[in-house]
Amino acid sequence: MPSPRVFTTSDPDTFKVKALLWANTFREVCYFDSNHHSDPYSVFDVFIAAGAKKEINLKAGNAFQQLEDFLSENSGFIPGFFSYDLKNELENLQSLNSDHLSFPDLYFFLPENTILINGSEVQINNNDPEATWVIINSFSIPQPDLTPSVKISSRFTKNEYEHTVTELKEHIQRGDIYEINFCQEFYAQGAHIDPLNTFMRLNKISPSPFSTYLKFGEHYIISATPERFLSRRGLKLISQPIKGTSARHSDGLKDEDQKRSLQADEKELAENVMIVDLVRNDLTKSAKPGSVKVEELFGIYSFKQVHQLISTVVCERRDDLSNIQIISNTFPMGSMTGAPKISAMKLAEYYEKSKRGVYSGAVGYFGPNGDFDFNVIIRTLLYNEKNKYLSFHTGGAITLDSDPALEYDECLLKAEAIMEVLKA
Repeated sequence: MPSPRVFTTSDPDTFKVKALLWANTFREVCYFDSNHHSDPYSVFDVFIAAGAKKEINLKAGNAFQQLEDFLSENSGFIPGFFSYDLKNELENLQSLNSDHLSFPDLYFFLPENTILINGSEVQINNNDPEATWVIINSFSIPQPDLTPSVKISSRFTKNEYEHTVTELKEHIQRGDIYEINFCQEFYAQGAHIDPLNTFMRLNKISPSPFSTYLKFGEHYIISATPERFLSRRGLKLISQPIKGTSARHSDGLKDEDQKRSLQADEKELAENVMIVDLVRNDLTKSAKPGSVKVEELFGIYSFKQVHQLISTVVCERRDDLSNIQIISNTFPMGSMTGAPKISAMKLAEYYEKSKRGVYSGAVGYFGPNGDFDFNVIIRTLLYNEKNKYLSFHTGGAITLDSDPALEYDECLLKAEAIMEVLKA
């Protein structure tokens, strides 16, 4: 493949949309957009991969080792995802709840085309960068069509959800767990949507630092996630768990009050600390002795719908571990399980009514220099175009101090942006 070419655009925001429209003509697409969020660990504003030279599509069993082999045989940017249910490969666990999406547990591909956008610079890497530049710029951005309203159902009624939270609190009182991330599925059968249009609307309504559009065949991941699972930058590993949520307010003064209330909320702070401790423990398995530290505790970050408490845990990685070993040492992420991790995952499997699958897994990329970056798949719509099944989960951390009614309200708050997109 020829060397990548760098071009300059006077309008990066328009170009990225045209580039996504072009990429979507391929069977395989991965699009990552930071939406101008400031992040010291990001290396691009937008990353696009289109078309697959090779791909790996697996169920849990020996998936991590097969991905290890795939990465050793191929170089370059390799995007894809890890399903939550790879936990069954790492621990003595199982996933027996209903699954209507039929996604694999692991999918990655070696792309034919990659585009990196940083500010006004556009780097195109394929067989003919100049022709690609011309073709992308020839695209017109259509007016978005309104998707017909999709009728959304939930696996839980409000009463069922609140009753389950009460039962989980009894497990905490007995000492079975300290905290659990309990989730519910919202879904639609026979749903007809335009996945790309749906993503572009979601990205406008809820612009997030790890927004993702991933397509392979009839499967779509449409995500507005704000959370980083794990990143490698040279010798450094970075994890940024989110625990603590409050709604935004249209009135500026009241919005500041919301932030202050979140920063002072003892329950939310306790949730965050518990997950930070879990992440520290997970990173220790891949860290040089004494290098694990909390770089930021209780950082408050504001997004379009919510304020979030985000902490940053870092370490210096061990030299004897591969990227796959590092990821499997921390997977699934503590913010989506609870503590202790295995006990929480077993209880989640028992009380939840749907297989999580891709939800609360991770999507991201391995880079050509050995670095990687993966988000947490939350605030995410999953769609199987073949069987017309659409699904998204929301959840929250249940602790001894949890109020069942407020936990249910938090689920609805986290679903707000997706619900808005699915209204005509």
